[in-house]
Amino acid sequence: MKRLAIWSVVALLSASAAQAQTSAGSPDTIYIHGNIYTGATLAPAAGGASPGLKAAILPRTQALAVRGDRLVAVGTDAEISKLKGKHTQVIDLGGHFVMPGFNDAHTHLASGGFVKLNVDLTGANSLDEMKSRIAARAKAAAPGEWIQGGGWDHTLWPGQKLPTRQDVDVVTGDHPALFERVDGHISLANTAALRAAEITRETPDPPGGKIDREASGEAAGILRESSAVNLVASKIPKPGPSQRRQAILLALQDAARWGITSAQDYSDWEDFLVYEDLEREGQLTLRISEWPPFPTALNVLEQHRAHHPESDTMLHTGMLKGFMDGSLGSRTATLIKPYSDDPQNTGLAQYTQTQLNSLIDDRAAAGFQVGFHAIGDRGIEMALQAFAEAERYLREHQTGMPNPRREDHRWRIEHAQVVATDQFTRFRQLGVIASMQPNHLLTDMKWAVDRIGEERARHSYPWAEFLRNGVYLAFGTDYPVEPIAPFRGLYAAVTRKNEAGTKEYFPEQKLTMDEALAAYTSGAAYAEFAENDKGTLNPGKLADFVVLDRDLTGVAPAEVLTTRVLRTVIGGKTVFEAK
Repeated sequence: MKRLAIWSVVALLSASAAQAQTSAGSPDTIYIHGNIYTGATLAPAAGGASPGLKAAILPRTQALAVRGDRLVAVGTDAEISKLKGKHTQVIDLGGHFVMPGFNDAHTHLASGGFVKLNVDLTGANSLDEMKSRIAARAKAAAPGEWIQGGGWDHTLWPGQKLPTRQDVDVVTGDHPALFERVDGHISLANTAALRAAEITRETPDPPGGKIDREASGEAAGILRESSAVNLVASKIPKPGPSQRRQAILLALQDAARWGITSAQDYSDWEDFLVYEDLEREGQLTLRISEWPPFPTALNVLEQHRAHHPESDTMLHTGMLKGFMDGSLGSRTATLIKPYSDDPQNTGLAQYTQTQLNSLIDDRAAAGFQVGFHAIGDRGIEMALQAFAEAERYLREHQTGMPNPRREDHRWRIEHAQVVATDQFTRFRQLGVIASMQPNHLLTDMKWAVDRIGEERARHSYPWAEFLRNGVYLAFGTDYPVEPIAPFRGLYAAVTRKNEAGTKEYFPEQKLTMDEALAAYTSGAAYAEFAENDKGTLNPGKLADFVVLDRDLTGVAPAEVLTTRVLRTVIGGKTVFEAK
């Protein structure tokens, strides 16, 4: 009930210029002549009889005033214009739609940049196209140089057959090579890479992973989940700081171009140090909450948390991210019952429940927020049991514990794509946030029913069902698994149709545009304990907003897909402006 009350208060917040206090001086900048959507929050449905959540829409206005990195007033053109001082800059919004900046609740920024630096296999429509792109890189590679890439998706190809090491051997030659599938849960190694990793027919499958085999027992090239992929990836020379910086700058440009003002990100610690350098240099153009890996030793996690101020609104470490399972596309997401199109397979769990419970107890006691990647219903079950165990442990050991976790844990499950019907209530009871990426449905609807069958599919990608059960949503993209463009996710959330509009997937799970926008702004802010700083455009909040070429709440759904970002503003500073 406490969480519902918090959001009831937030939903009521709106302030006019007349109410705003400007005693510290004139605004640095005022923005006038806009169609300003100050935001929406997820709030309890009227009457309180149902646990369901609805979008509470804040008032629209015309103008904003910014001082420093904060909004000091919102109101009509006349009200805000009165605040103009001698040195105040005035920016005319030209009647365009303005909304809170998008907060992408699930990214892999450095990986997105490296996709652009390496062999980008995104959108390759056949094995031949994949091979052609690899061949072009191989011709330019130095002798013995590793060839890397990612983004391939065999479900786009005729026959949907997984590639083999021999398929890429013909274009990579003696170069060791490793190519990650678009979902990040399986990779293809060529023969030279398998040889470098000393993988033979005698090499056992590592815990939580799988080495696909030929009939002879030799490795076929496909490695499933990180424990298997790392047998090869560990042999690849690590990128240096300059390469990381180059990749990250490309990702930051991508984010700014698409109106992303905040990202909740999972990358390496070395990437965090690059973000830190960019912040010191004034070149960090995105607010980043970085997720350390859940299984990292507790003393290291605490050192990393202390390394950078948690109060820094531009950059800090946040939630610990762990993995329960893989993906549906790779058939490594772990399910309670077998895959409908692979009856001997229930996926690959990454932990036993005992291992998981032991790890979460210590981390929760140390005051860390915890979130788990869990796509299949068995993975979700493991995560829910772990959260319940952590709450039990905290109740019994709270006294005298260092930095005991606050009552409001804000546990998270990332993806939550296949949900058993009895799990929705447990999400609400445990206060678990469903951090989801609606754009995944655009890719997955081609084969999802084949993977899990009609009945389970009715409760898959269940955005509306979560809201009906009083579960908070936070939306993101899973970039670079999907493009970082938020408009694809908004379109998917409100239509449940493919981009051509020719196929629909269980439309009863659709959201309204206001609900989808709330999940992508205020909901994502809530998921990172940042609702007091961002997510809506109220005086006192960070001046993070985006200017678009159309009103997302007033156009046909198909038009959402072609939305253009005209300006992205972070902390009152423009980080992108369309030419």
